[in-house]
Amino acid sequence: MSMHNTPGHSRATVTKAQKFSIAGVATLGAAALAFSLVPGSADAGTETQSLDTAPVAFKQNVEAEQAVRAGVIKQHSSADKKAQDAAAKAAADKKAADEAAAKKKAEDERKAKEAASRAAARKPVYTNNLDGWIRQSLDIMKAKGIPGSYEGLHRNIIRESAGNPQAVNGWDINAINGTPSIGLLQVIKPTFDAYHVDGTSTNIYDPVANITAAANYAADRYGSMDNVNGAY
Repeated sequence: MSMHNTPGHSRATVTKAQKFSIAGVATLGAAALAFSLVPGSADAGTETQSLDTAPVAFKQNVEAEQAVRAGVIKQHSSADKKAQDAAAKAAADKKAADEAAAKKKAEDERKAKEAASRAAARKPVYTNNLDGWIRQSLDIMKAKGIPGSYEGLHRNIIRESAGNPQAVNGWDINAINGTPSIGLLQVIKPTFDAYHVDGTSTNIYDPVANITAAANYAADRYGSMDNVNGAY
């Protein structure tokens, strides 16, 4: 049966050559699509390399920042340690100085006590009688460079007052002139005042002061009380 084309319903006939042409176009389209999806070889390599190196650079930046922070922390730690060491040294030095000062103070106090003890041991104790008065006066005379002996003082005292420190001569020329002789060695007040020895009492009746002043006067006039054998 023959085929007839129905008007308005004709079907196009595709030749073999057209089929090849269509296949080629499709292939080219696919290739173009693939090409559009994949960048050129040079750009693709650069981008891939950038993507590959990005984590490395980030890691390096983080490590560098960490190193800087570690350095700062180390510097701070070092500064803190130096400050602590300096403070510890200052405290140790102060403690040593305080201990040395305390030790020196204790040593000075010990020496002072020992010196006072030795001085007290050396300090003579004088009896409150003629013997004690003469001995005390002799020690003062020795310190002041006034000559005289125990015998010379004792001899003249016995002759002048019989050893009575309150003795007063109310009848001799001195008494008549208003300046009686007083004390162990019968010294008038003007003579006592003129030859008074520092460190002794200013009371003419004081035994030691009276003996020492009289011995000082005798040394000036006679060379020593030892040279006096009568009224002087």
